[in-house]
Amino acid sequence: MMRASRLQWAVLLAAAVCVGCDDGNPFEYVPVSGKLSYDDGAPIPAGGIRLRFYLQDVGPIDGAYPRPGMANVDQSGNFPNATSYNYGDGLTPGKHKVSLDYATDAAGKLLIPKEYAHPASTPLVIEITEASSDAPLEIKIPRP
Repeated sequence: MMRASRLQWAVLLAAAVCVGCDDGNPFEYVPVSGKLSYDDGAPIPAGGIRLRFYLQDVGPIDGAYPRPGMANVDQSGNFPNATSYNYGDGLTPGKHKVSLDYATDAAGKLLIPKEYAHPASTPLVIEITEASSDAPLEIKIPRP
């Protein structure tokens, strides 16, 4: 009798753990990688630039709002992946406003037009679709 009770508790505990495995995130993600450069193709001469992606055309699902995505850009302008919820998961399909953080030189001078540094003023908008994972994004911005 006691052995059956232990087995029942073990089964209940395993079921509770499995129920907790769902992260509760109702959004889908598309893997995204790419390259950031000036509009003439030259890399922006700053290390540590971070792209921020703000979804524009998808509202809440089951009361949850999508998190902004982000990607870290290397010295060559490449970003191997974008992250929204879990590392490297990608971006939610839809239109995203893109802003650039840490796009400064060693003296703190901004290396991009000022409006690109703020989500409210950035004119940069990209669209992510299921096909976005097939080819890297090419994000180009004007020199300041």
